[in-house]
Amino acid sequence: MPLHAADVPKAGINTVCPISGKPANPKITYAYEGVTYAFASDTAREQFKKVRAESLYQQLGGKAAIDAAVESFYVKFLADKRVNHFFEDISMNRQRKKQKEFLSAALGGPISWTGKNLRKAHENVSGLNETHFNAIAGHLKSTLEDLKVKPELIKQVLAIVETTRNDVLNRPKKSE
Repeated sequence: MPLHAADVPKAGINTVCPISGKPANPKITYAYEGVTYAFASDTAREQFKKVRAESLYQQLGGKAAIDAAVESFYVKFLADKRVNHFFEDISMNRQRKKQKEFLSAALGGPISWTGKNLRKAHENVSGLNETHFNAIAGHLKSTLEDLKVKPELIKQVLAIVETTRNDVLNRPKKSE
């Protein structure tokens, strides 16, 4: 169960267990990626550790790996004339930060995505189409290959990326 960004302690420690939602005991803690989390019980702490270890996010290398991948990805992306024009008026420092947060959440990191949903974020991107999506996904694949990520993990990442295609391209939602 990922935390919401507002629940991640900036200073001090969280007061709500990220697993159970119950009050956290400040004596039952676990430090993960520079943040100390408190839990309601030892069982909740062990569950958090297990979920972290099994997540695609952690298998890829956690925060450091996501940060490296996003930095490398945007070098490729911004050099590509097919897609770089979409970011001409965008603060790339802010964009990189948002992308790191989004990918971390999408790949099973400990913090939930609290930004715009993908459909809303891309609704005013004029001309964005299948070719652009494929180019961007290709840059992500190439970046992960350059970083020597195992092929089976790349396949999992790309499968998650594929689930975003209709929202990013603002295709009509299929009726339920």
